[in-house]
Amino acid sequence: MEETLTITEAQINNFIDQAMAEDVGNGDHTSLACIPKDARNKAKLLVKDDCVLAGVELAKQIFERVDQTSTIEVFKGDGAAVNYGDIAFHVECNAQALLRAERLVLNAMQRMSGIATLSNRFMFEVEDLPVKILDTRKTTPLIRFLEKWAVKIGGCTNYRIGLYDWIMIKDNHIDACGGIQQAIDRVAQYQADNGFNLNVTVEVRNLVELYKVLEMSEGKVTRIMLDNFDVPILKEAVAIIDGRFETEASGGVNIHTVRAIAKSGVNYISVGALTHSAQSKDLSLKVIKE
Repeated sequence: MEETLTITEAQINNFIDQAMAEDVGNGDHTSLACIPKDARNKAKLLVKDDCVLAGVELAKQIFERVDQTSTIEVFKGDGAAVNYGDIAFHVECNAQALLRAERLVLNAMQRMSGIATLSNRFMFEVEDLPVKILDTRKTTPLIRFLEKWAVKIGGCTNYRIGLYDWIMIKDNHIDACGGIQQAIDRVAQYQADNGFNLNVTVEVRNLVELYKVLEMSEGKVTRIMLDNFDVPILKEAVAIIDGRFETEASGGVNIHTVRAIAKSGVNYISVGALTHSAQSKDLSLKVIKE
């Protein structure tokens, strides 16, 4: 089971408006001084890194937001594998609006393309195995929806949009309430009391905790997260669970270890690095001189 990322037009417009307000303030005085208000220009989005491109659809909405008469001709869309020197799109727009939007388009697309590229690398490592790579909540505040959008473009899977859509009982919850059994029971009671039917993941740190979960969790837990297990112990844990619950591996996963972890037989692998360690890609928006 995984969550479906829903992004509304209102959410995107709110992001654009806030980002433009942060950058433009009381005016883009350079453009206002240099460029006639009725001037129009065409520009190209130039790729300067080999990467998986992401953010093209967002760029279209940004340009439309700043100039409803803008037009975009797309050559490389979201998810395309692009190389240095490729042109992703041409945009024709009011010149002042074009330059107001330039940095927002580039900042968003560079970040999203970095995440999509890294996500694609992880996906490639395990694409022949029956496992899904999940993102996490380790995202940049207020742009989580963009970063998770980029993860999907790169071929991986969204998991837990926030604290509200999936219950995850982690080590701190367990230690704070006195034990793993108490935590699971309290979550079950909380859901019953409030009419919720949320999926529940419980984290276990060793085989002792795993056996405790298996003893008393029927109908109360959706998935068992095996946190920081060495691969041999991970294989043993998957065999012990034997399909009674979904299984997820987490903790310190990187591009060099993900395949060995996937071959343990787990259903899911959560990778915080998809968002917190992705390197932005180099893109440039250049006015085309007529």
